[in-house]
Amino acid sequence: MSAPVGTFRGPPPETEEGIGSLTLGGLFEESCRRHGGREALVFHDDDGTVVRWSYARLRSEARAWAKALVAAGTDKGTRVGLLMGNRPEWVAAAFGVALAGGVLVPVNTFFESKELEQVLRHCDAAIVLHQRTLGHHDYDARLGELAPRLAHLRRRVCLATGDHDRFVEAGTVVADAELDARAEAVSPFDDAVVIYTSGSTSTPKGVLHDHRAPALQSWRFAHHLRLDPTVRVWSAFPFFWTAGFCMVMGATIAAGGCLVLQELFDAGRALGLLQSERVTSPHAWPHQLAALEAHAAWLATDLSSLRHVVAFTSLGRHPSVNAQDVWSPRAAYGLTETFTIISSSPADTPAGEREGNEGDILPGNALRIVDDDTGEHLPPGMAGEIRVKGPTLMKGYLKVAPEDVFDAEGFFPTGDAGFVDDDGKLHWLGRTDDLIKTGGANVSPVEIEKELLHHPDLHSALVVGVEDALLGQVVVVCAVAKAGRRVDEDGVRDFLHGRMASYKIPRHVLFFEESELVLTGNAKIRAQDLRRLASARLRMATGPD
Repeated sequence: MSAPVGTFRGPPPETEEGIGSLTLGGLFEESCRRHGGREALVFHDDDGTVVRWSYARLRSEARAWAKALVAAGTDKGTRVGLLMGNRPEWVAAAFGVALAGGVLVPVNTFFESKELEQVLRHCDAAIVLHQRTLGHHDYDARLGELAPRLAHLRRRVCLATGDHDRFVEAGTVVADAELDARAEAVSPFDDAVVIYTSGSTSTPKGVLHDHRAPALQSWRFAHHLRLDPTVRVWSAFPFFWTAGFCMVMGATIAAGGCLVLQELFDAGRALGLLQSERVTSPHAWPHQLAALEAHAAWLATDLSSLRHVVAFTSLGRHPSVNAQDVWSPRAAYGLTETFTIISSSPADTPAGEREGNEGDILPGNALRIVDDDTGEHLPPGMAGEIRVKGPTLMKGYLKVAPEDVFDAEGFFPTGDAGFVDDDGKLHWLGRTDDLIKTGGANVSPVEIEKELLHHPDLHSALVVGVEDALLGQVVVVCAVAKAGRRVDEDGVRDFLHGRMASYKIPRHVLFFEESELVLTGNAKIRAQDLRRLASARLRMATGPD
């Protein structure tokens, strides 16, 4: 299992099932040819129009984008920004970039002007494909203002305009044979995608991946989530982040299923889509699941088509859903820099095997647990920083020296704490700097948060360590109760008693309104902000001492 001592390895890559072409264009063509007549995606637009594309139609649309990009000068290495919500054109344009041999830069639709400018300048975007508006954002106006300041930008194309029509029309001179030759010339190791991190604590970093990373993870998720051509997948995850890209979009296409698209999350419209489109496989963040359950139409919505749901979540508890505890994707660990998972258990793994761990190390991956102070590689059972290496590890951060990113042996220091047990399963404990040190013991916020996910009266709960003169830090839970539910501090503690050691039971439980807890763009609450908020609340309650 481990050779040398302290290096934990997954099985050889050739042992992995269900893996096809390892370029994005190859994956796309392979799936479209296999499932040509099946429905690939459906989109209910704001004006009431319903778009339904088969795989054959999706392939035709993607190739039209690809030819237009080739005609506009796209070649290997050309960075193409894509600024759209989760809509049919996003999917077609993304694979069009891959077929043309360009490098896709999915742009965060939450960004304001300053962030847009920073990212498009940093990635040297030569072409930007965008929609006119989304929510309160007027991208056409913003990009019109920014374009003169972007040195490498030579073309921007606004969806559903005359310029878009002319852009696509110009591509009709590119022959199918020429496009096929370009796509076939793309290697799994060529640059494919630049994903920008959320930037919750600093300027977003551009994470550069080759084709193998998103392609492999898409095939892998299709297999691990047990997807097949009959699935209908809805998600609130944006495609510009890795989970939305490969866990949702890529995996669904690899399986030959249907994507049910929604540009902006709205609980009422989401419930309508789940019912009318007979969704089988939904994906949403906990606060979005809570919003679905709190909506007035919740109980009246027929969700009986759902089969890929976690039993203890809002969807699993819906009266029309028959969810046994037989499916869950939660036993997994990954990050943007590895294009999602490096460890995972298949979603139908028995609950007793998948609970309390992040699954087995996936084929081709190597992992080390490193002592923060000594740099020593730690054996099974001992916690330290997780360092990773493998086939989906990024090529690096754009414009950052490799020696400032990887260690001397090519491993990436994740900044996450964890350990590998005697069975070879990874256990994630949270960020190394978020571990709570109380009375000489280390406490993982993640461990407590996972238990509180099961609390029937809590909308959400996050855990931080707050400074304490006697213990160093004390464990504090910051909780939001579900609408209409009553729960108090003792109730939360009583729920945790018997589930974990006494030193992990929170000293304080603070209750907040959801609006008080500031979210970043990817729905993660900033730990340092939460810590300050909790400290201030405690001072108000107990005084400065």
